[in-house]
Parts: sequence; structure tokens; C-alpha cells
Amino acid sequence: MRSGFLWFLPVSILMVSLVFAAESDLSKRRVPEKKIKEIQKLENPFKASSENIAKGKTLYQTKATCFTCHGKEGRGDGLAAPGLDPSPRNFTNAGFHAMRSDGELFYVIKNGIPGTAMMPMVGSVITEEEAWLVLLYERSLGQRK
Repeated sequence: MRSGFLWFLPVSILMVSLVFAAESDLSKRRVPEKKIKEIQKLENPFKASSENIAKGKTLYQTKATCFTCHGKEGRGDGLAAPGLDPSPRNFTNAGFHAMRSDGELFYVIKNGIPGTAMMPMVGSVITEEEAWLVLLYERSLGQRK
């Protein structure tokens, strides 16, 4: 039993450090500086109702394919995540959500993030309306206790 613990401890420390390392760039803006004020003014046209969040979850876990990188529960641990640098965002991190407007998150879904695996989704995979619904679901993940 003791040898099992000796194996578990270093692996646990490594996993915790990887999670924090992946979230170390929370303050890095993904919207070009010249557009940030305009983008921050965008508001989600959909209310955060349980019905709309459920629609967003369905899109997230199917058509939008977000789960592939971000994981089914949004922790950044999808099947493709281990091969990605930087790591996919962990949407359960409330601190991340507190630092971003809906407009900023919508901009990323719509335009992707150059230099990362986050590709433009609107127009190629989902519609703008669907992107706003996905965003409601992502926001709900940061509110779970």
C-alpha cells in the first residue's frame, strides 16, 4: 500500500502543476488592441436560461466539437488536449470568466486564436447564434461549485 502512495504523490503534484501552468496566461488578451473596446461592448443576445444553456451544451458536445479539445466538462482535458501547445482553456476556472466580456469570448469563437489550435468556428462549423449559445454553456461551467 505504501508503494502505491509513493507513486501517487509525484503524479498528483505533476497533474496539479500542469493544470496551473495551462492557466497561467489568463490575462493575455486574444482580441487585437485596436478592436478591444468595440468587442467588449458586444452583449450576448440570449438570456442565460436553463433552456439556452442546455442548447449551448448540446452544441458544445456535438456540432461545435468543442469537447474534442476542451473536454466534455470544459476542463481543457479533451482527447486532443495532450498534443496541444498551449493547452486548451479550462472553462471551469471562474477567474478566467471574470476577466473576459462576452464579446471577447465570442470574438475567439468566431475568429479563433492565431498560433494556437483554436480555429475560427463561426461560418465554418456553427452560426453566430449557435456561438452565443455555446458561450452561455461555457460561462455556466465557471459558475459550478
